[in-house]
Amino acid sequence: MNRSILGRALSEAAGTALLVGIGTGTIVLAARSGGIPQWAMAGAWFLAVLVPILLLIGESGAHLNPVVTLALAASGRIAWRELPAYVLGQFAGAFGASSVVLATLGDHARLGATFPAPGFGDWTFPAELVFTAALIGSVFVLADRGEGRHRWRLALPPAVVALSTYVIGPWTGSSLNPARTIAPAVLSGTYSDLWIYLTAVPLGALAVAAIWRPRAVDRLDRGPGRLTTDS
Repeated sequence: MNRSILGRALSEAAGTALLVGIGTGTIVLAARSGGIPQWAMAGAWFLAVLVPILLLIGESGAHLNPVVTLALAASGRIAWRELPAYVLGQFAGAFGASSVVLATLGDHARLGATFPAPGFGDWTFPAELVFTAALIGSVFVLADRGEGRHRWRLALPPAVVALSTYVIGPWTGSSLNPARTIAPAVLSGTYSDLWIYLTAVPLGALAVAAIWRPRAVDRLDRGPGRLTTDS
């Protein structure tokens, strides 16, 4: 692994740790305090995604999610050889963050693990697939068109995650991210219907990657993405 790829992997570890720490930490704190409104939970997840993007997009592209990296590789936006380092960094960051949440806040709300609500099991697969597809679409807009004037497109992926949290969060936990789901599941011993998230989420990402190919790819600027000032 060369220094460039190692640096990107470390950036992904740090960014995913922030995402999982802020997001699942909020879930655990909410459980300890008796709950918070769903709009507040959605806002927390918006920040959980936005903060590492703002901090780290220039280092690694701030994928923060194994299926984002998978979709970028499958669509030709990054090289396949970059995927193992990115995914390793993402899982390392997620497990590190979940371990910190467990040590500091305790094993409440199963550490924020995702699982279907009673009676919603049949809808979990399509719900997670559709919102994952929307997330990948927002990432592709950012990757292909750049950040935009005043960097407004950086808010697109966090907005999709926030909307997903608000709409399906009470019913599926709103995963959209295998690292975010597996880490708290393993550390809390929550494996109920885990297969749904590990199939629906990658399938949603690959479906978008299969039909949304980039018009042009700058192979010298795969990681951070394009910096533009267009509107």
